[in-house]
Amino acid sequence: MILGAIIAALYGLMAVSGNWTPKLGLDLQGGTTITLTAKNTSGTGQVDPTSLQLAKTIIQSRVDSLGVGESEVTTSGNNQIVVSVPNVQQDELVRLVGQTAQLRFRAVYDVQPVTPPASANPSPSGEATSAPSSEPTGSASAGTKPSASQSAAAEPSATATGNGRPAPALPTAPGTPQPARPSTQGSGTPPDKAMSWQPSEQDTSDFAAFTCDEADKMPDVPDQPLFACNQEKTEKYLLGPTIIEGNQLTTAQAGVPQNNLAWVVNLEFNSGGAAAFEQATGELASRSDPQNRFAIVLDGEVISAPSVSSAIPGGRAEISGNFNQQSATQLANVLKYGALPLAFDVSEVSNVSATLGGEQLRAGIIAGIVGLALVVIYCFLYYRGLGVVVVASLAVAAAITYAAMVLLGGSVGFALNLPGIAGAIVAIGITADSFVIYFERIRDEVREGRSLRTAVETGWRRARQTVLIADAVSMLSAVILFILAIGSVKGFAFTLGLTTVIDVLVCFMFTKPLMSLLARTKFYGGGHKWSGLDPAHLGVKALPGSRATRRGGVQTARTGGAHTVGASRLARPSARPGTTVGEEA
Repeated sequence: MILGAIIAALYGLMAVSGNWTPKLGLDLQGGTTITLTAKNTSGTGQVDPTSLQLAKTIIQSRVDSLGVGESEVTTSGNNQIVVSVPNVQQDELVRLVGQTAQLRFRAVYDVQPVTPPASANPSPSGEATSAPSSEPTGSASAGTKPSASQSAAAEPSATATGNGRPAPALPTAPGTPQPARPSTQGSGTPPDKAMSWQPSEQDTSDFAAFTCDEADKMPDVPDQPLFACNQEKTEKYLLGPTIIEGNQLTTAQAGVPQNNLAWVVNLEFNSGGAAAFEQATGELASRSDPQNRFAIVLDGEVISAPSVSSAIPGGRAEISGNFNQQSATQLANVLKYGALPLAFDVSEVSNVSATLGGEQLRAGIIAGIVGLALVVIYCFLYYRGLGVVVVASLAVAAAITYAAMVLLGGSVGFALNLPGIAGAIVAIGITADSFVIYFERIRDEVREGRSLRTAVETGWRRARQTVLIADAVSMLSAVILFILAIGSVKGFAFTLGLTTVIDVLVCFMFTKPLMSLLARTKFYGGGHKWSGLDPAHLGVKALPGSRATRRGGVQTARTGGAHTVGASRLARPSARPGTTVGEEA
């Protein structure tokens, strides 16, 4: 009943999602390939091979965070990385792998509203090509009280510059190769250096002339101030030198706080970052708006600029705003797996066809069917009627496995590839091995003189430990392989682990109850010659307790043409000469 409810729930979820087929991997379906050309963040010099390999590792981690689907990340030449991923939209993949993820926290000195440039809105697909979050302009708070809340944006008519004077008009600067940037330096070490910096009159003038379409031309140098814009290009910011570097961030995780329906990204700093963050927020809390705000800058773009009302201790902060689950998770993954040591240009984006194609998929399916058929034929030849138990159990396991693959494709990005199909085929043998262990244990119990019903129960108690140990070994192998492997081999490991768990579920909740039920039937419990439980097949003269009668307190049994004394083995005088106990007149 419980297993039936589980299967009904799985297929009900499939009906709700409207998806009835599993996602296929790169080798069977094809996908998107992106070629990234690396350059130093300074824009000059040769690309360091070590940095290129480090960037490849980080990008592989980011891509793997999309799910357990097959992906390929390789280097090409001296300065290129090629990323191939199935089942991911081009724009989403470009944002994920091309983002350098240089995270910095800076003090805000001025904020001015601007009109979004016409070219800053859509990408070729109609989607923004900036950071993963759509519009994260919310607040930041500590993991514990007190918290810092988002201040309102400065009104256009009340915007003040760094020196308190009204902001002049916003002229454009056509033809300028690189916009002017503030140059006045602070003193001391961060965060003292950052917090002691003050904009000069030239900085204020340059900021007034700065436009958001120039933001991409301005390098984000940690120890220098910065002009930047938010993601929607509706506000521009005059920011001080970096207070905290992204490498002081130890973890980033997307989640939904208690009593809140909005997704946030939780950040946690190391000891040095926590001390700097508490000191900086304490200083900012004493300032007036907008200088009581700090900007969270990702790749030179302000993703959030909350105000601060008091110092935030504990080294924990929170980025909130208009996040959904996908955008919050993407941002957390980018921050979690670190900043790329190089900057990248997207050289080429293309769709690739399946590397193996439909012929290999059909061959894999045929191999699975042949393997399944051989197992079934063997079970019917050797175990006769017990082959029904094998077929029914494999059918239930197949139904659960298929539903799980479909649902996992939509929830965690699982993609079925050819190694994954191989893992499913191997699982057929693992499941069949569980049946063999149980059936042979039942035969041993019967040979020891137990009745069939008793043998089914005692045999299971002794067999289940062996089944669990065997499945535990398979599960351990799958987990280790999944952790250590990359690319398509992960699909094999994941499928092997999934089917091993399902094998345990089916054995305990279907195979054992089914055997207990069949042992009560006349065909199986009575030891029919085609049941697989007949005395001749089990290697005993009589099936203990089967077809038994009692005459005068003596239990007798008949096997073929021989008459034997029952379990009590009590002798009494024959009813008449020439007869034996238990013989029918």
